Amino acid sequence: MGKLDGSIAWVTGAGSGIGEAAAHALAAEGASLVLTGRREAKLREVAAAIGGSVLVEPGDLSLAQTAGAIAGRILEQLGRIDILVNNAGLNILARDWASLSPEGSDQVIGGNLASAFYCVAAVLPAMRAQGGGLLIHTASMAGRFVGPLSGPAYTAAKHGVVAMSHSINMEECAHGIRSTALCPGEVATPILDQRPVKLDAETRARMLQPGDCAELIRMIACLPAHVCINELLVTPTWNRSYIAAQRRR
Repeated sequence: MGKLDGSIAWVTGAGSGIGEAAAHALAAEGASLVLTGRREAKLREVAAAIGGSVLVEPGDLSLAQTAGAIAGRILEQLGRIDILVNNAGLNILARDWASLSPEGSDQVIGGNLASAFYCVAAVLPAMRAQGGGLLIHTASMAGRFVGPLSGPAYTAAKHGVVAMSHSINMEECAHGIRSTALCPGEVATPILDQRPVKLDAETRARMLQPGDCAELIRMIACLPAHVCINELLVTPTWNRSYIAAQRRR
């Protein structure tokens, strides 16, 4: 018996990285899963690896209509949505102010912030009606601290995700709805491939791993309904920003 038996969990950005690892972790606790991402073939690979009855709902969540349509199908087929893992996100190579285009900023803000808002708006009515629910948003350390590494569009978007999450708790706690902003430092996921400076395997191995974040998502999801983790900041022990600061002394 898992702690999430009978729960329905919708995981976005589930085709790789933190989303894929979170899907496995929640399934291990007994949750029934719905997986969303842009790449249907990859989602089906993840679903097959998990096994059992996993609903695959591919789509581009940066489009306003996608989240509502998927949430409607989940409710029609499964009857409820207990957990939303709002994990869809992206970044681009041309990310600093000198190279950032309006199209690039639209892509980053749409993929990280607008998509999160659309999914929240899609699930809140059902969560209110059923008397509770949990939302976990993969934000970033860049959503709490401003720095040059992630680029201004990503940093602004993730700050927006953190603010969004806190606003949910302020307005929805009386309905039994809880929201967590998970703010990891550097995580060794495929999004690193979009960095202007490439990182070697040794550097990536010292970072947080997708499974580390998935374990935190599992822990948050398994807490009693009266407990809300408002925000969680986690970094690698080998924190490259701290190491760099020490070397400048």
